[in-house]
Amino acid sequence: MVDTFLLSRIQFAANISFHILFPTITIALCWFLLFFRIKYNRTGDEVWMRCYRFWVKIFALSFALGVVSGITMSFQFGTNWPGYMETVGNIAGPLLGYEVLTAFFLEATFLGIMLFGINRVSPRVHTIATVLVAIGTSLSAFWILALNSWMQTPTGYEMRDGVAYPLSWWAVIFNPSMPYRVAHMLLASGITAAFLIAGISAYRLLRGDHKPAPQLALKVGLLAAAVLLPMQVLVGDLHGLNTLKHQPAKIAAMEAVWETTAGAPFTVFALPNEIDRINRYALEIPGAASFILTHDWRGEVKGLNEFAGEHPPVAPVFFSFRLMLGMGMLMWLVAWTFGWMMWKKKSLPVWALRVLVLMTFSGWIATLSGWYVTEIGRQPYLVYGVLKTSEAVTSLARENVGFSLAVYLTLYVALLTAYISTLFVMARKSVLVDRPEDLPSLQERHNPLTQNTQE
Repeated sequence: MVDTFLLSRIQFAANISFHILFPTITIALCWFLLFFRIKYNRTGDEVWMRCYRFWVKIFALSFALGVVSGITMSFQFGTNWPGYMETVGNIAGPLLGYEVLTAFFLEATFLGIMLFGINRVSPRVHTIATVLVAIGTSLSAFWILALNSWMQTPTGYEMRDGVAYPLSWWAVIFNPSMPYRVAHMLLASGITAAFLIAGISAYRLLRGDHKPAPQLALKVGLLAAAVLLPMQVLVGDLHGLNTLKHQPAKIAAMEAVWETTAGAPFTVFALPNEIDRINRYALEIPGAASFILTHDWRGEVKGLNEFAGEHPPVAPVFFSFRLMLGMGMLMWLVAWTFGWMMWKKKSLPVWALRVLVLMTFSGWIATLSGWYVTEIGRQPYLVYGVLKTSEAVTSLARENVGFSLAVYLTLYVALLTAYISTLFVMARKSVLVDRPEDLPSLQERHNPLTQNTQE
């Protein structure tokens, strides 16, 4: 029978999975908007402004869903996981508060100018507003990831009567894994936004939008992805070395290594069996896991048997990690191949545009699978080595949690379907109009959120 503990874990996983989709877009998309705005300021080319006007609408929609889903997610600290705040609230509370005070207020203050002030304030003021919103989105990511990183590698605190108290905020915020997690997430956001821009732009071209704006946006998206993906591989390697040092059980689960091994193989595919503690049907590359993790073909990798009863569930971490790697390699191949084709031919064939449409949300798949590796890989701890997940769960009846979970899942499926549909509807409406009567009114031209036909 499914108990309150498992239902609460599923509910939080559903909430965070839905929520993270939208910050993953907005964190980087705002910097793309700033790029479009600055290019327009410098060149006066109206095409850059058309790119800005189209993508600012998608930013606004994504930002709104991110804010709403973030609020409902934070409620669960009290409803489903009261032991979390009771134990580490002295650290988690201030970090969440800093995110609101320094990031959310900054975004909320200047977002209105960015969305509705494009024809009401000077170009300099509007550009500054875009800069501040972009800084705000990145600051928000910084604070949230600082807290999450502390939960993975807690430092700078002491326990008194079962409650964590900060000793050094510098050590709390700049904990051992924080720099790698922040860099990894910011790059993931950039890649996600780049493929979203490329995919939606390709869809516009397939729909017969022959204006230069979608072609230009497609080039920007592919170029950004082509540059960011190799950087992500480098940061991912550094992040893996850090995880091996501070969370060896997570690494063992990622690689499904059961016995401590020197020269551990990289398992391309297997069916991990936790009962017999073996990998069935394993396809392995000898020594490759040790080389990747330690940069030594004979490097030692601790096995899961070293952490009996204290390691995460193996199969979800193992397969999520491979899904993240596989999607990342596919995105790299697509970005470099199609980027080269555009550089040589200035445009892409229809089949390539269709591939890019299919890859529109590929960043979501990579980000979610990576997030599952991070969060499931921390189990059985909520705060690594400090607080076990089972110690923080609510005492609510499982029926109550099950009902709220069903409501959340229904709502999130509906919202996600509506969001994706809306993006493609917006893309279709941007197709060039031929009749003068289809042109927007003067009032609509002054509102970037309603300006569809000129994009």
